[in-house]
Amino acid sequence: MTVVPQSSGPAARADARRNRALVLTAAQRAFADHGTSVSLAEIARRAGVGAGTVYRHFPTKTDLLEAVMQQRIERMTARAAACLAAPDVGEAFFAFCAEIVLTSPRSRAVCDLITADDGWPRTLMRGAGDRFHQALHALLTEAQRCGAARSDITVADVSAMFTGCVAIQRISGSDQELVTAARIALDALRSPAAPAVTKPGHDDPIRNESNNEITSAASCPMCGSVLKATGLGRPARYCSAACRQKAHRRRNSGTERAVVTHR
Repeated sequence: MTVVPQSSGPAARADARRNRALVLTAAQRAFADHGTSVSLAEIARRAGVGAGTVYRHFPTKTDLLEAVMQQRIERMTARAAACLAAPDVGEAFFAFCAEIVLTSPRSRAVCDLITADDGWPRTLMRGAGDRFHQALHALLTEAQRCGAARSDITVADVSAMFTGCVAIQRISGSDQELVTAARIALDALRSPAAPAVTKPGHDDPIRNESNNEITSAASCPMCGSVLKATGLGRPARYCSAACRQKAHRRRNSGTERAVVTHR
């Protein structure tokens, strides 16, 4: 095949970059639709360029496959970095995880072929993979710092979760939303909910268990006298036995009125 010399001017370089982007986009869709057996001629047709243009940028199909995979990894790296600027980094982290799981099954053919190669990981892919893991580590660390993700998980744990969830998603055949099993698995990465407060603070009102009335912890509800601290044990509700008895009579009187009214 005779290669026609190309101009090295700015316009030619811009045109070459545009054609390369067109080929990569067409290849990604073709591999997702038909697997890696699709021909370079078909990819050229989809991209709207000549076969020679494809071969100039990607001499072999392996070169094209690696470029497609590298482009995906770089995009995911950029997405992870962008999530760090989200208003809610915790939810951005989980949205990113869901995106990885949803979109990865479409790249299965490319992943399988590249990882089966004896030379894996090649230098090009290793660099892209390292950058992705660094971005994922930064995002996970921030999600943990704000309390959204479990503090005891690592990037290796998240990557393993991706592998399992992608397999679940692939079996389901759904590419529109996470299936229930995958969603439950990803939710396991969330930080446990904070325990409910079961004991009132010093400034909280104390509930009278006999009639559910709320009384103040600072003063007697009957005479308004300041309550004295009792030290350990249950706090005092009334300042004296007289006020306690008075409250008791008032409760009984209210009960009797209620019974008469009901009759």
